[in-house]
Amino acid sequence: MTENPAQDTPPNRLSVNPRSEYFDADKLQRGIGIRFKDRVQTDIEEYCISEGWVRVQAGKTMDRKGNPLTIRLNGPVEAWYEDLGENPPVAKKG
Repeated sequence: MTENPAQDTPPNRLSVNPRSEYFDADKLQRGIGIRFKDRVQTDIEEYCISEGWVRVQAGKTMDRKGNPLTIRLNGPVEAWYEDLGENPPVAKKG
C-alpha cells in the first residue's frame, strides 16, 4: 500500500468519458470498483459519491453525435481502487 491514505480512496466524482472534465486516465488505469445500492456494478459511466448518483448507458441508444445516452440513477454510492487487494479503503458519503 502507499504511504498516503488520501491517495488510496478514489475521487468524489469520476467519469470514463474522455470529453468530461471529471475524466482521469491515471485513476481509471488503477481500476475502480463501484457499489451502487449494495450491488457491485461494472457498467457505470460516471459517478458522484457526495451527491449519491451514477450514470449508466441507456441500452444501445445514441445521440445525434454518436455518444451513448445515459440515465442518472440516485442512491448510495461507494468506490474503491481494485488494485489494493482485499479490504481496500472505501470512499463513501458520510
